[in-house]
Amino acid sequence: MQKLKALQSLNKDLSRIPKRNYTMTSPAQSNGETKVKALLRYPVKSFSGQSLETVETKPNQCFPYDRAYAIANGPTQFNPASPTHLPKINFLNLMRHERLALLNIEFEEETETLTILREGRQVAKGNLKDSIGRNMIEQFIAGFMHQELKGPPRLQSAPDHHFADSPAPMVHIINLQSVTALEHLMNEKIDPMRFRANIWLDGMEPWQEKQWVGKMLKIGEVEIEIVEMTSRCAAINVDLKTAKRGRSLSATLLQHFQSEDFGVYGVIKKGGTLKVNDTASIL
Repeated sequence: MQKLKALQSLNKDLSRIPKRNYTMTSPAQSNGETKVKALLRYPVKSFSGQSLETVETKPNQCFPYDRAYAIANGPTQFNPASPTHLPKINFLNLMRHERLALLNIEFEEETETLTILREGRQVAKGNLKDSIGRNMIEQFIAGFMHQELKGPPRLQSAPDHHFADSPAPMVHIINLQSVTALEHLMNEKIDPMRFRANIWLDGMEPWQEKQWVGKMLKIGEVEIEIVEMTSRCAAINVDLKTAKRGRSLSATLLQHFQSEDFGVYGVIKKGGTLKVNDTASIL
């Protein structure tokens, strides 16, 4: 109830903000064919995504190396020898630490080497399979995030473990036409990266994904059971270019749809190769 009152109050504040003029395309109507526009993974929780042309998927698993690492914010209960799901507040996260948006990463899967960049310039690099490489990353984060840390930052990982918001291994899917529709509601451009989805779909009607829960989505040879809408946290309000909190997307969603949901979660039931430009359809 307190959260609802706070967001309702925020809606009133939003109405006082001068509107900015943008050139935006209108939400497209379905042309009968939905395509994969982009595939992404996020090797380190709450850090930037990595675009992929193809992804080899397996049943009941996330994308390979998606949220495979997280950075503990000081002392943590996470035990790599016996990993369990922990809330995001145990780790550096965009919901509370918007400064992370100033950083971009590159990840080399073959060597598990992480490179951190700021404004296109390399600021840290380390092989995450050895202690020296991890220490290089941790030292940089300790300096960069020192005002927000509760203790020394520590890179965390465990075999076959992921640090997503959901305990179950799932993939996150968004409809780009819903992003465009939300842009029109807010009268401003919105970077789809804010939603941190694994699969971006295009060519369908806005908000069509809201009808998918309980259904099977087929993309190429892969079949995904859509299990729930994605309830959004405050991370989507962070402008990824400025690392500042802007107008509340959450409040706009609540105002127009009586929920903060955006996008859907799915469980891979039949694995295979996903490719950009694959055709998607509901079975």
